[in-house]
Amino acid sequence: MKRRDFMALGAAAVLSAGAAWAEPLDYTEGLAKAHLAKGEVVFLDFKADWCSTCAAQERAITALMAENPEYAEKITFINVDWDQFGRSDLVKELRIPRRSTLVALQGDAEIGRIVADTKKSTIKALMDQALAASS
Repeated sequence: MKRRDFMALGAAAVLSAGAAWAEPLDYTEGLAKAHLAKGEVVFLDFKADWCSTCAAQERAITALMAENPEYAEKITFINVDWDQFGRSDLVKELRIPRRSTLVALQGDAEIGRIVADTKKSTIKALMDQALAASS
């Protein structure tokens, strides 16, 4: 195999692997409800850029998504900026107590939630519940 062919195949493999990765959506008013209305499972991450707990949760979520691409394929992940939407109707309706809250929803039902927990195993359990609900 020529070096040029090897490089082209390697680039194609990297690009195709990246294509499977779905970046979380940034919340706007009504976004979560629109995805829920389509029957999707939605995973909301209430976070702030300055929050160290939120950053630890994000690292765990990113690692878990890299380990299991099914999460990104079957669950809609939405980041909710606490500084912008911390007093929104969504926060009030879901009774979100603070930033660093993770909530999985399907339809009108809450699948589960985590508040301020950064353990990868706990976050994985919630993501697994969401994945099971999406099937």
